[in-house]
Amino acid sequence: MEANQLSNTEKMTYNSKNKNLEAFVLQKPTNAFIGASWIALLAGMVSYCIGLWNAEMLLNEKGYYFAILLFGLFSVISVQKSVRDRLEGIPVTDMYYGISWFTTLTSILLLVIGLWNADLLLSEKGFYGMSFLLSLFSAITVQKNTRDLLLSTNNDKSE
Repeated sequence: MEANQLSNTEKMTYNSKNKNLEAFVLQKPTNAFIGASWIALLAGMVSYCIGLWNAEMLLNEKGYYFAILLFGLFSVISVQKSVRDRLEGIPVTDMYYGISWFTTLTSILLLVIGLWNADLLLSEKGFYGMSFLLSLFSAITVQKNTRDLLLSTNNDKSE
């Protein structure tokens, strides 16, 4: 929604949010942070998948854990986008925002329940938990960096 389509009260809120955002947007992420985020995402996902590949479990169990990884990654990206959209004054419904958080927490809970009941060594359970959380956290940072780069590139073009 553009500023000219808003009421006067909404324009003041929109403008004040965007003024606060301008200082935030101008902070382009460093190449080191971008690289570290991508490396962490790949390390988490690849190690999780290699662990599944080498695990001595049934194929349907491997599918369960892989589906949870994909579900979790999508959920945290959705949460990050919703939070960021609200920060930037882009409308996000409370329902979508709530569903994003619910699915994120559900994916973590499903992993915990699955690992709790799995016939795995405690070290294997810890490995899956840590690589899963590394993947989720780094997916958020990759999404943030992607969005920051896009905004800083658009800001550079407009000047």
